[in-house]
Amino acid sequence: MSDDLFARTRALFDLPEGVIYLDGNSLGAMPKAARERVRRELDENWGRELIRAWNTAGWIDMPSRIGDRIGALIGAPTGSVMAADSTSVNLYKALNAALRLAGPRKTILSDSGNFPTDLYIAEGLIGALDRGYQLKVVALEEVTEAMDETVAVLMLTEVDYRTGRLHDMAALTAKAKALGIVTIWDLAHSAGALPVDLTGVGADFAVGCGYKYLNGGPGAPAFIYVRPGLQDEVAPVLSGWMGHAAPFEFDLHYRPAPAMHRLRAGTPPVLSMAALEAALTVWDGVDMAVVRARSIALGEAFIQTVESLCRELQLASPRDPERRGSQVSFRFAHGYEVMQALIAEGIIGDFRAPDIMRFGFTPLYLSPGEVEAAARRVAAVINQRLWDQPKFRARNKVT
Repeated sequence: MSDDLFARTRALFDLPEGVIYLDGNSLGAMPKAARERVRRELDENWGRELIRAWNTAGWIDMPSRIGDRIGALIGAPTGSVMAADSTSVNLYKALNAALRLAGPRKTILSDSGNFPTDLYIAEGLIGALDRGYQLKVVALEEVTEAMDETVAVLMLTEVDYRTGRLHDMAALTAKAKALGIVTIWDLAHSAGALPVDLTGVGADFAVGCGYKYLNGGPGAPAFIYVRPGLQDEVAPVLSGWMGHAAPFEFDLHYRPAPAMHRLRAGTPPVLSMAALEAALTVWDGVDMAVVRARSIALGEAFIQTVESLCRELQLASPRDPERRGSQVSFRFAHGYEVMQALIAEGIIGDFRAPDIMRFGFTPLYLSPGEVEAAARRVAAVINQRLWDQPKFRARNKVT
């Protein structure tokens, strides 16, 4: 049955001929529905309805409508997720709100595997508030021990972007709650990749992007989640007009909208929203547990084949598949060059400094045969030193 499911979902994507795409953990492939939906917004709604489309095409409700679709994939109830802005902007909103809720405590706890932008946002907010907050960054394995009654906010990315290492969200959130710590989870490498149950674990806030496993396209809108019991306590740090209780009354003073609507700020990017909304339809009838089982099988097959044929690589991801997300990373001193050589042959992954090659596994459009072929080619490129050419050493701006 799963083979039939993934054959159906693969047919929903527009994949270039001759390419094995192992970078959906960085930018998802394009669903066919996204192209058609954007065309429709251009030709029929913007083109013919003009400004009327805010009402006739439902543009004004896109952030909450799309948020509910994402919520269904991350264990969030209706009305608790808003699609808006970027992950960084949403984290700024969530962290500011969390610090207000945390009372007199001053420490934001994170780990060294967090995506750097999350740490940058925390540093920037600390400087802007200038109230004595501090960011404490510990090793991934030290997070549990570092939690105590002095910590205001626990801010973590569930899946390490470099290695794919998976935090135990349930256990860490439970300990945080017991200590009175507000929790923020970055789901950028989780949403659409593995089962997430924000309600079940009791997370307070979550953020994530729409362009990785959700396949919403480059720069797709991100999302923000707030636990239902906290929503009306959030004081928006970005008090934009779309988050006003009555935006078209044009009051001169801000009044926050109820619940998640106060997390909106400016005008939503309709064309990007449309692409993301269409992309999310590929999840109709898809069980995340089945996706997770398939991604583990693909990752295990890739590791086994690579390691059986090539002894020069060091596995950077956890050996236990239950402890990693939907990616596999290998360390190699010339990883950048190897990845460029693979990309030149149509096998697309990516590289993260200083020495990590990342390969993402997206079962919706990636087959076991492609994984086997890619693994064999990785080994050949290294064993035959096909990467050792000047053209593969030139660094691109995006790696």
